[in-house]
Amino acid sequence: MTTAPAARTVGFQEGERNIFFHILTACNLACRHCYINPAQHGTATLGFDTVRQWLKLFARPERQTNLILLGGEPTLHPELAAIIRAAKSMRYAVTVDTNGYLFHDLLDRIGPQELDYLSFSLDGPEAAVNDPIRGEGVFAVCTDNIRRAVAAGFNTSLIYTVSNLNIGHLHRMPALLADLGIRRFFIQVIGLRGNPVVKKPVGQDNWQVAPEEWLAVVPEVALAAARLGIHAIYPKVYLDAEEAFQCAGIVADNFFVFPNGRVYRCPLCEDHPIHSYLIEDNRLVYRDGLTEDRFFPLNIPEGCVMNKLLQPDNIRYRADGTPMHRISCCLLKQEVAPLS
Repeated sequence: MTTAPAARTVGFQEGERNIFFHILTACNLACRHCYINPAQHGTATLGFDTVRQWLKLFARPERQTNLILLGGEPTLHPELAAIIRAAKSMRYAVTVDTNGYLFHDLLDRIGPQELDYLSFSLDGPEAAVNDPIRGEGVFAVCTDNIRRAVAAGFNTSLIYTVSNLNIGHLHRMPALLADLGIRRFFIQVIGLRGNPVVKKPVGQDNWQVAPEEWLAVVPEVALAAARLGIHAIYPKVYLDAEEAFQCAGIVADNFFVFPNGRVYRCPLCEDHPIHSYLIEDNRLVYRDGLTEDRFFPLNIPEGCVMNKLLQPDNIRYRADGTPMHRISCCLLKQEVAPLS
């Protein structure tokens, strides 16, 4: 009998760079849990020349930088293939996050050797679960295009955003992913940004899953995926008693870039005009005033200070006023490597 792998916390590495670049905010879908907020993020589609100039701001020729191209739906950008090639020429490792529609014949315009990962979003193991969240017909289109991408030789991953709407079906995902040929499985916790702030699930008090349910379900599903040869990654969310809190905003370099020029260091802050940087005239300008990074060094019993400030309902307390769970940095991950 093969021993199940243990989940490993992936600590932040000094000098690590991850650029989450929203090249547009337009989308063909209207997912109920979408975090895009046009009032804060803009509605522009950045032209190719602008994207290339902005990529130069974050590139480091001496070492590889991770780049995640996002939207909205990034494949709606007619020059996405050219953007990918430009990024690769600057020594980026490039991932495209897509809802699965793959507009502008993307699979025919780039080869698998030109893209490090093509990452799909799906929130249920069947249309009856996924489509009420993401839209009618989405499951069929997304899974068909995953099969096309796998057959063409692309490295593929899948993101499943866990909420009260679909956590009961998460255990069914590993078998589907193995059938589709997915190599990496990202289990994501729903964030209280964008739509989830104002739109609650029908018949539910809130979008979010209780700590006890998350801890009982998610690690076991990750192990099940690993047993099928799939690399499983999920947020740490809750710190163990002996673990020290660590903020990615202090240790690593993470930049969340939006079409209106706002650049955040913490994704929890994206609904608020407290971004650390602004791109002006193709220059990355550090902002003065009360911005997000002024809060990162604060040490509080609850763990993540941004979670305490912006999402206080996430934290429950004992009778003596101490937090029942300390919240980790939202960028801290756990992973379970696939069994060989």
